[in-house]
Amino acid sequence: MKPYAEHEVWFLTGSQDLYGEETLREVAEQSQEVARALDASGDVPARVVWKPVLKDSSSIRRAMLDANADDRVLGVVTWMHTFSPAKMWIHGLAALAKPLLHLHTQANVELPWDTIDFDFMNLNQAAHGDREYAYVAARMGVTRTTVAGHVSDPAVTRRVGTWVRAAAGRAATQSLRLARFGDNMRNVAVTEGDKTEAEVRFGVSVNTWGVNDLVAAVAEVADADVDTLVKEYEDLYDVVPELRAGGERHESLRYAARQEVALRTLLEGLGARAFTTNFEDLGDLRQLPGLAVQRLMAQGYGFGAEGDWKTAVLVRAAKVMGEGLPGGASLMEDYTYDLTPGHELILGAHMLEICPSLTTSTPRVEIHPLGIGGKDDPVRMVFDADPGEGVVVSLADMRDRFRLTANVVDVVAAPAPLPHLPVARAVWRPRPDFRTSAECWLTAGGAHHTVMSTAAGVEAFEIFADLAGAELLVIDEQTTRRGFRDQVRWNAAYHRLAAGL
Repeated sequence: MKPYAEHEVWFLTGSQDLYGEETLREVAEQSQEVARALDASGDVPARVVWKPVLKDSSSIRRAMLDANADDRVLGVVTWMHTFSPAKMWIHGLAALAKPLLHLHTQANVELPWDTIDFDFMNLNQAAHGDREYAYVAARMGVTRTTVAGHVSDPAVTRRVGTWVRAAAGRAATQSLRLARFGDNMRNVAVTEGDKTEAEVRFGVSVNTWGVNDLVAAVAEVADADVDTLVKEYEDLYDVVPELRAGGERHESLRYAARQEVALRTLLEGLGARAFTTNFEDLGDLRQLPGLAVQRLMAQGYGFGAEGDWKTAVLVRAAKVMGEGLPGGASLMEDYTYDLTPGHELILGAHMLEICPSLTTSTPRVEIHPLGIGGKDDPVRMVFDADPGEGVVVSLADMRDRFRLTANVVDVVAAPAPLPHLPVARAVWRPRPDFRTSAECWLTAGGAHHTVMSTAAGVEAFEIFADLAGAELLVIDEQTTRRGFRDQVRWNAAYHRLAAGL
């Protein structure tokens, strides 16, 4: 089953009445074949639904309005099979509010050189039909993703699939409610931000609930629910003896279970799929939620520590965009470095809240002092993130725009065991190298909280940023310090000009 089986992508084909009924019948048949090929591809995670060929302005506009009104529709794919005069598309493109992909393809792979005639040319002319359409889209400034190539090419279906994932991430934030339990950490700059502009750009509704609401919910959790969840912990994880039933600190595990049940109950009641906590604002909670947060992130919730709601939005988007792919997504923070020349590494973690979707190993559930916050020792899962390619992405409010800063990284095994570090963690080598990565990240003002994604890659975040009208700065194997510095400057000019007066 497709990861977004309840969602659709509409496949719209452009043509015109000039060619006659026989040609239009062939256009319909061949465009259905293209749509079926996309729908059958394992790379494309939502249903691809073919719609009748569009031949005039009113039908094009109606198709776009219908797509807007249908919550199942993540976006539309357009293809000009023949020459579709693009003035017909102006009103439709102006009306479209869903993500748009322009597929530049054709029905055949190879040309039938020995039999090709002008009837064939009239039918198969996307090579210039798509250029006419793209001109109008470019002139109107329509945000779109363009993919060129035949649908039998895995590179094409992978890119279409990535666009679908970004569109799903966009849809998730458009309907996202985010609950902040308490405010953000005092005197911290980057966790602040314009919540109204965030709703304009990303669609997310960010609101605060008192910590006492969570305290009251914890107190109301039934013992039977705690019993069920504790048994689940002991079945799924390597729970240390002192936390197991009969252990001297078993009550701490039970309290962590109460926090999980209470958080889930509150979030479900609010219709919220993302949330934040803050160790400076715990009220009468006995411990900072650690295990509960890790578990909820693994179930698809977005989370930001210290009240960082922007990172919670990004984690939720990454969860949706990576659904069904190997790997995971989690809150992350660059903590400290190994600066051995030529072998530099970054050790990332957080106080407690790293999502176990980053590992295929069995996490160990432990309890240790936190050393901050003044509460009881919190329970948490401890593990190492699996090696592989990933990306770390931050979201920051730059006053006149939101900026995503992304660094492509290689997650690696720690060079040595970490027996005295009682938190989940990841070790990575940033591309292109440590010095370039760190200097460019600091030049961008990238946040210290990030989402680490080992499922959805940097291209999905690129499309997601385009759809939200946000800035994206990418640090990867092609990045140079000088080029990145210039890009930051050029981007500032572009976004201020694009915003208008």
